[in-house]
Amino acid sequence: MRKKQDHSLLTEVELEFMTVVWDLGQGSVRDILAELNKLQERAYTSVATVLKIMEQKGFLTSERVDRSLVYRPAIPKADYQKTSLKNLSSKLFNGTPAALVARLVDDEDITDDMLEEMRALLNERLGDNEI
Repeated sequence: MRKKQDHSLLTEVELEFMTVVWDLGQGSVRDILAELNKLQERAYTSVATVLKIMEQKGFLTSERVDRSLVYRPAIPKADYQKTSLKNLSSKLFNGTPAALVARLVDDEDITDDMLEEMRALLNERLGDNEI
């Protein structure tokens, strides 16, 4: 039996499309296609179909302007980031944000500058500006 799809998260392709719409603020299928085609060639009809599905899922809204549909994000990027991180923390790190952060800071690709930036963010959040 097929597992029911979670409509609260975007697929990899949808996330690529959504990132373009967030960056543009709004756009017609042609506008979005032009941006997507900078990375990988896509067909107009394929892009239109994915955008329509994303609208049906509630990630985009559309409005007819002249003869084109103009798509806008229905969800702010920061809200989606928050939902996505909560989902990742819940499913992969047993709902323990500290485990997620521990794994992140143990990554060999994290530079000392990145760690200092994280420390500053934590200090700001905790109200402790002294190091």
